[in-house]
Amino acid sequence: MAVRPQYHFRRTASGLNAWDVRRLIELSAHLPVIEIDPTTIKELDENHWGDATPTPMSIIKHMKLIESADLGYPIILDANGRVMDGMHRICKAVLADIPVIKAVQFVRDPEPDYVDCHPDELPYDS
Repeated sequence: MAVRPQYHFRRTASGLNAWDVRRLIELSAHLPVIEIDPTTIKELDENHWGDATPTPMSIIKHMKLIESADLGYPIILDANGRVMDGMHRICKAVLADIPVIKAVQFVRDPEPDYVDCHPDELPYDS
C-alpha cells in the first residue's frame, strides 16, 4: 500500500511536534491488533485536523478521504489511546455504524520526527 506523505501533529511543551505516518506504520507493524468501538474515540468531539474554521471545501476534502479509507488497515493509537493515524477510517466506520474496527497501540510513544515545526515546512513529496 502506498501511503501519501502525511503527519500526525501534537502540541507539546517543546512546540508543535510531528510524526511521519509512514514511519508510524512501520514502527507499529509488529504490535498486536485489537478491536475497538470507533465511537469511543475522544477525538471525534475535537478539531482533530486543525482546520481553524471548517469550510464546505475542507469538509468535502475530508469526505473524499473518508470515502476512500480502507478499513482493512488498523488505526494507530498512542500509549494513551489517542489517534496517531486513522481518523478517516474511524469516521467511515462511525458513518456506516460499524461496531468495531482494528487498531494497534503503542506501549511507549515513538519520538517525533520533527520537533517545534511548522506543518507547511515539512516534506510532502513521496
